[in-house]
This record gives sequence, C-alpha cells and structure tokens, in this order.
Amino acid sequence: MSTLRFKTTINCGGCIKAVTPSLNREVGADNWQVDTANPDKILTVTGPQATASQVVKAVQDAGFEIQPLAQ
Repeated sequence: MSTLRFKTTINCGGCIKAVTPSLNREVGADNWQVDTANPDKILTVTGPQATASQVVKAVQDAGFEIQPLAQ
C-alpha cells in the first residue's frame, strides 16, 4: 500500500467538508485524512490505487492549494 503526503490549505472542518466529495470519489472515503493541527495542513492518502495527480486534481477542483511533500 502506498502513502502520499501533501501540504495543503485545507485548514478547518468546513474545508474538509468541501473537499470530501472529490477526495472520496478519487481515492475512497477511508483512504485519506487531513491533519489540521499541523501548520502545513498535511493531507495523507493511503491506498494502492491513489496517484498524486488524482489527489492534486481533486483538491484543486475543490478550490484548495496543494503541493506534494518529499516522500
């Protein structure tokens, strides 16, 4: 199983609610989480089918900024 990590601008519960439909569609409901307590608002995605480009598109489509972290 792969793990992808991203720095985002998803910083509150409302933001998570806004991005949930697109991330659930792209990577699955139980395959992602956002650490809003971290200053970089780290999005962690796990799962064999997730690709970085899918995640970036899903988050950008929801109106947030995102950049991959070094693995």
